[in-house]
Parts: sequence; C-alpha cells; structure tokens
Amino acid sequence: MAQESPKNSAAEIPVTSNGQLEDSHEHSFNRDLKCSLPVGLGLSETKITSHGFDGAKEGVVEAGQFPNKGSSASPKSVISPSSAAASRLAGQGCDLIIPTGGRAQQKSGPVVLADEVKNPAMEKLELVRKWSLNTYKCTRQIISEKLGRGSRTVDLELEAQIDILRDNKKKYENILRLAQTLSTQLFQMVNTQRQLGDAFADLSLKSLELHEEFGYNADTQKLLAKNGETLLGAINFFIASVNTLVNKTIEDTLLTVKQYESARIEYDAYRTDLEELNLGPRDANTLPKIEQSQQLFQAHKEKYDKMRNDVSIKLKFLEENKVKVLHNQLVLFHNAIAAYFSGNQKQLEQTLKQFHIKLKTSGADAPSWLEEQ
Repeated sequence: MAQESPKNSAAEIPVTSNGQLEDSHEHSFNRDLKCSLPVGLGLSETKITSHGFDGAKEGVVEAGQFPNKGSSASPKSVISPSSAAASRLAGQGCDLIIPTGGRAQQKSGPVVLADEVKNPAMEKLELVRKWSLNTYKCTRQIISEKLGRGSRTVDLELEAQIDILRDNKKKYENILRLAQTLSTQLFQMVNTQRQLGDAFADLSLKSLELHEEFGYNADTQKLLAKNGETLLGAINFFIASVNTLVNKTIEDTLLTVKQYESARIEYDAYRTDLEELNLGPRDANTLPKIEQSQQLFQAHKEKYDKMRNDVSIKLKFLEENKVKVLHNQLVLFHNAIAAYFSGNQKQLEQTLKQFHIKLKTSGADAPSWLEEQ
C-alpha cells in the first residue's frame, strides 16, 4: 500500500516489534481509539496515521500479518478518519484534540448537565431571611399598636370570651391552692388523731383505774382519723379533677388562643403593608410588589380566619366540659364536708361510692414481712 506523505499526516504513531508503545501519551491515545478498530486487530499490529477531517471517504483501516520476531519488516495499518468517522468517535465518548505539534492528547468526554441540585445552605439562608422579615413586620405592628399609631383587628365577642376564660382560670387556680392547703392540714390533723388514739389505747391498758375513760377517747380519735381519711380521699379527688381542668383543658385552649393572637398580629402587619403600597404610586416597579403583598395578605387572612374558628370551637367545648366537671366535683366536695362534720359516717362513705372513689388503706403501700424477707 502506498504510504501517505508526511505533510498530509497530522500524527504518526509507530509501535515496536514487541507491541509496546514508545510514549505513554500515545498509548493512552491508542487505548481510547481501540473501540473504533475492527475485532481481532490489536494496536500492536497497526500503524495509525491520522489525516485531516476534510476527506469525503470513510476511515480506512489496513492491517497485515504480524511478522516473526526479528523480522526487519514491520506491517503498517493506516486509518484515515473522515468527518463521518469523527462524528462516530465523538458519539462513543472519545473527544480528541490533535495539536499542531503532531502529538495526540485526550480531552474530557462530553458533559451531561443534570438537574440543578438545591443547595441546603441557600435554603436555610432563605428561611432565615423570611423569618427575619416576618419578625420585623410583626414587631413593628406590636410597637405601633402599643403607641396607638397602628390599627388592629378586633372580634369583640371572641375577645370578651377570652378575657372571661383568663379571669376564671385565675380564680380556679386560687381555689385549687386553697384546696391543696386544706388537704395538707387535714392530713396532718388525721395523722395527729391517729397517734393520739394509739396513745389513749396504750394508757387504757396500763391504767386500770382509767381504763374506760382512756378507751372511749381512743375509740373516738380512731373514728375521727378514719373519717378524716375518707374526707381526705374526697378532697384529693376534687383537687385532681380541678387540676386537670385548669392546667390541661383550659391551658390547651389558651395555647390555641396564643396562636390565634399571633395569627392576628401577622394578619394586621401584612394588611398594613398592603395599605401603604396601595396609597403609593402605581408603576412598573411597584405593581409586582403590590401583587406579592396581596398574595401574602390573602394567605395570612386565611390563617387568621382558621385560627379564629378553632378558638370559637374550643371555647364552646370548654364551657360545656367545665360545667359538667365542676358540677360533679362541687357536689362531691359539699356532701363530703357536710357528712364529715355532722359525724354521719355512712353518708360520707356513700358519697365516695357514688363517685367511685377508692381509698388507700393505711399501710397498704408498705411491704409485708414475707416480701421484706
């Protein structure tokens, strides 16, 4: 085969007789082009000449038989890539650059751009920016309301119910404190009566001349201690029920009220911003701001209406639950106190059975002798 002129060649890569390349860069180049050679044709058996890409013919590969070792003749294979062949190589991920110096180099393959990945740091920065802007608007609204310069949205009926609820909570907390004090004092008195009854019973056994007198007092104090324990159980049940009503049910409603008030402040803050923008000029710069402010105002208005509806529903259910609970507990407290101080032990025990109150017997929590062993 006729050899192409060196002037027309862009690069010529010779190989040695044992199949090793003379240059590592050329080896890398031949390895990347291996995919374009026919099956069964090795780089060690070829000599590749790269011509210009202006030819109209497809690339031609010629290969001869590998000679025996020691042979002076070295078969050559010439590949002349055309523009079509070059496009195939590019499609296989081989992007080549042949510099003027005649040495082939490998360039990075085609880059496929994936969907843009959101940066977590930018998302956090955006959240902080929105939070700061919202906090600034709400703080400005609160200050303007306290200074009497800003307007606020008021639901007169709902605000009156909230004020009554807060006032009632304070009064119920006072009743709860007094009932806890009564329970503590009654517990101390019952404990003293029990000890006094034991002392009378001991003296009744040791003082024969006053046996009956000490015995009567011992029985009286023990009976008072027993009735005191019954009354103490009723009072503690009353305290537990009122404590649940005040510190759980009412507190949960007040938490919803706080969320409603926060929504009201945000609503008024964005309403004020929208009003200020509407009072200003309308041009190409202000119209997008007005539209954005309108959207934010509408979103906070929906939130405010939802929270107001939630508060109204909770206040209604709370009133019904409060009347039912306090009615039962006040009846219990009255009947127990009246039966105790009138000395009616049967009525006192019947009151506890009516409200399904179980008393803990004295020493029930203490382990027995077998359990201790």
